[in-house]
Amino acid sequence: MADAPLKLIVGLGNPGAEYARTRHNAGFWFVDELARRHGGTFRAEAKHQGELARVRIGDSELWLLKPMTYMNRSGGPTRSLATFYKVPVEEMLVAHDELDFLPGIAKLKQGGGAAGNNGIKDIIAQLGDAFWRLRIGVGKPPATGIEHVLSRPSAADERAIHECIATAADVVPLFLERGGQQAMNRLHTRLAPPAVD
Repeated sequence: MADAPLKLIVGLGNPGAEYARTRHNAGFWFVDELARRHGGTFRAEAKHQGELARVRIGDSELWLLKPMTYMNRSGGPTRSLATFYKVPVEEMLVAHDELDFLPGIAKLKQGGGAAGNNGIKDIIAQLGDAFWRLRIGVGKPPATGIEHVLSRPSAADERAIHECIATAADVVPLFLERGGQQAMNRLHTRLAPPAVD
């Protein structure tokens, strides 16, 4: 698919203090980091069932959204905002936790399935699958996936997750300037796991 400009970044998570530091909120952590870096302030938007911030990065302005409907209902707020601001699905990036990657690994991709993430599944049901995803590694669960993602990571894992979120935030200006493919190449090179002898 040809690169399109990025207009909206959605971070997936669950609202409420009890979930704030759980693995499932890695998408929230990512958009929080972008808002912190670029002077954005999240405000509640009841009309879109989410918290919304506007940031300027380089020559681009984009929206940051945190759906406040719980993870498995993320599609409604995302569709509402994208429709209201006329954002094509190809110009959206959705950041979410990824069980298949170790903490410290994050990858960009465009399109594809939900890979078991209920937030992504709901967005696909509402808008199709052509949006970009930032998959933030939170590690394989020792038990059931839902218990794992709704638990708080260890101090070492939390540090690794936040470090890879910072690295992913570093490549957003490149994404905006030169497109997703170049941002993907940069991110995957910087976060490649060490070689094993």
